[in-house]
Parts: sequence; structure tokens; C-alpha cells
Amino acid sequence: MKQDILTLDDIKALVDQFYSTVRKDRLLGPIFQERIQDNWAIHLEKMYSFWQTILLDEHNYFGSPFPPHSNLPIDAQHFGQWLKLFEATVDQLYSGKKAEEAKWRAQKMAQMFQFKLEYLHSNPKKKPLI
Repeated sequence: MKQDILTLDDIKALVDQFYSTVRKDRLLGPIFQERIQDNWAIHLEKMYSFWQTILLDEHNYFGSPFPPHSNLPIDAQHFGQWLKLFEATVDQLYSGKKAEEAKWRAQKMAQMFQFKLEYLHSNPKKKPLI
């Protein structure tokens, strides 16, 4: 039986597996690679802190997650694939209340980012604040 997401080590396993999958994905891999290049260790550390804050209520992430995504060439198709890969990774590794929360939060984040990007594309003079 799979365990739930309970510790920072669980977060790290989730993030590492997820981004390993993303890097190999035909749709998402090139976008992430172009943006992150050789800075994967930095990105992964940031993602550990983000998900640790979100899921474990251990406040280690200080930042705004949306602005770095605001000028990426992404749309609904990309968000759908990101979410599909994320949910599959969670389901592969974990089961439980926090695992379900992780998927729910990822859904809400993808939805919010997509709405913000659509707004920015419709209002090109606006700059992303958060």
C-alpha cells in the first residue's frame, strides 16, 4: 500500500520524479529546458520549498510563482499535459489525503495560471504583478 505525502523527503521524491518525466515529455520538455537550461538543481530546490509550504504547512517558499511563467509560450494544451503528468506522478507514488490535496492544488494552480495568462494576452499593456 502506498503512503501519503508526509515529509520533505516525500515532496522531494514527488518533485524529482515529476520533473524527470517533464524533461522527457515532447510538449513540455523543450519549454522547460529552454527556460531552466543547466539550472535544474536551483529549480528543484525552489519546487521542494514551494510544495513543502503548500502541502506540509512548513513555510519555506517566499516568492510569487506566476511571474516566471508569464512570458512562456504556453496555453491550455500545456497546462493539460502538465496536470496529467503531475497527477500521474502523485498517483504512482502516493495515496491519501495529502496526495489528493496535491492534485487538487495543482489543478487550481494550473487554472489560475491559465486565467492570468489569458488576461495578459488580452491586455498586452498590463504587467504581471503576482
